[in-house]
Amino acid sequence: MDVKDAVREKYAQAAIRVTSGAGGGSCCADSCCGASADPITSNIYDAKQIADMPAEAIEASLGCGNPTALAELHPGEIVLDLGSGGGIDVLLSAKRVAPTGKAYGLDMTDEMLALARENQRKAGVENVEFLKGEIENIPLPDDSVDVIISNCVINLSGDKDRVFAEAFRVLRPGGRFAVSDVVVQGDVPAEFRRNVELWVGCIAGALERDDYVSKLVRAGFESVRVQPTRVYNIEEARAFLSGEGVDVDAAAPLVRDRFMSAFIRAQKPRLGDDRGERSI
Repeated sequence: MDVKDAVREKYAQAAIRVTSGAGGGSCCADSCCGASADPITSNIYDAKQIADMPAEAIEASLGCGNPTALAELHPGEIVLDLGSGGGIDVLLSAKRVAPTGKAYGLDMTDEMLALARENQRKAGVENVEFLKGEIENIPLPDDSVDVIISNCVINLSGDKDRVFAEAFRVLRPGGRFAVSDVVVQGDVPAEFRRNVELWVGCIAGALERDDYVSKLVRAGFESVRVQPTRVYNIEEARAFLSGEGVDVDAAAPLVRDRFMSAFIRAQKPRLGDDRGERSI
């Protein structure tokens, strides 16, 4: 099973758990974490923000951040969520761009798409459309959206350059890239990186912070900013990592403050904008 198939299977099972009433768990639901204890996916939405969201949309949230709280969305804008899962970020975005704006959700997993559409029905939100597809090949035309959001999905892609190129393509000139994702800061021994990534995202391929910026710039983006929002403490992963044969006491000094959720902002240049401003 390749990475893409493994990711699809993982998220299909998560959707099935929610639909069956067993709860969504977390991105690492098959390891040490449970929905109530997972430090990755818990407490990322304000209670007031999700008060009127369907319970199933909240349970199916497997992200590590809250891009809808940090992205500056405005009425009338068109928003695209890459890897929309159960749809919570799409539904929240749709409310912020209403009444004349629209929110698209893109996901490759049939089970998640079915769950998201049911959550849309329950929420009574009309300015939403869920699309089937892969984030490396977005099924929308050039220059068609104002804002791209994503909640810790890009790290799961095996071709991030393609993801960034596609994001750049579908954004309108001046459009904004505003995603939450897992990033790595500094050097981490390969064997520790693999195991911590398994804990953080089950099947993760988190980019190093500077590499993330460089790839966005190569895709054509400017004004790239990386804002850490949550630094992962290896002690939170002690049980899981110990089960993977990691000496946590030895590993802790090597990975401390290296793995984090971050909010990444970038902008597609406006037409005629040749200021050369690339990253901050």
